[in-house]
Amino acid sequence: MFSASDIKDLRERTGAGMLDCKKALEETEGNMEKAIDWLREKGISKAAKKEARVAAEGICIVKVEGNTAVMVEVNSETDFVAKNKEFTDFVEELAAQILTHNVSTNEEVLKIEDGSETIQDKLIALTAKIGEKISFRRFVRCTKSDDECFGAYMHMGGKIGSLIVLEGGSEEVARDIAMHTAAMNPICLNRDSVPKEMIDRESAVIKEQVMNEGKPADIAEKMVVGRLNKFYKEICLEEQEFIKDSSMNIKEFAKNNQATIKAMYRYQVGEGIEKKEENFASEVMSQINGANK
Repeated sequence: MFSASDIKDLRERTGAGMLDCKKALEETEGNMEKAIDWLREKGISKAAKKEARVAAEGICIVKVEGNTAVMVEVNSETDFVAKNKEFTDFVEELAAQILTHNVSTNEEVLKIEDGSETIQDKLIALTAKIGEKISFRRFVRCTKSDDECFGAYMHMGGKIGSLIVLEGGSEEVARDIAMHTAAMNPICLNRDSVPKEMIDRESAVIKEQVMNEGKPADIAEKMVVGRLNKFYKEICLEEQEFIKDSSMNIKEFAKNNQATIKAMYRYQVGEGIEKKEENFASEVMSQINGANK
């Protein structure tokens, strides 16, 4: 039904004890996501927010040119390579190529020809030269009209990138919202964009929590509504308190500046990617050994 490695994985994702993780998997017939919910419902989970772990290295960059903007994430195995000039030059060139080509998938990007080589050729050559796996993970390319503006922001040397599209307002307002987005990690733009399955799942968890607190079903239903409102304020950009002025939320900040948020994008390098654990010394030696090959 489940293995010892499943128990270990659940423990790492939730912070719950080993016996509790075993019990959760038994109760849910080995279903990992249901086991996480079971631990949350029982109040056992200490770190359910660790579901999307940030483990891979690399950089994210945002580029704007006229009415087009792109955000790109490229991953490497180590932070040493992420800071390597050849690696960063490749990412810069990749973003520039996406800016000038109307592409919508990674496959289309890799087929872009630059001189006698494709992007795929250059990626393979860079991997061979550096001696470490380089992965073009994802990108977003968006365009705007003349009455709209972009807000772009990169944080921690490219570990986090955010891109905002505003109707009205100004680039300064858009950048403030992009900075907020980078810092506060909203999942959705507003309530309308929250997937139904996410709402249903959260509602079920909240209801079970309330029932476990001893509240009758009719009271539990009302409490679900209140706690869902709090949930929306945590995950929806427009409902989050503005990081620069907690007296208003982001939607109010935009409205006060004659702006409406049309789109929001945020990348955090390596989010959701599992990375093998290495100590500093072995990481250095892997670089030395790679250079000597």
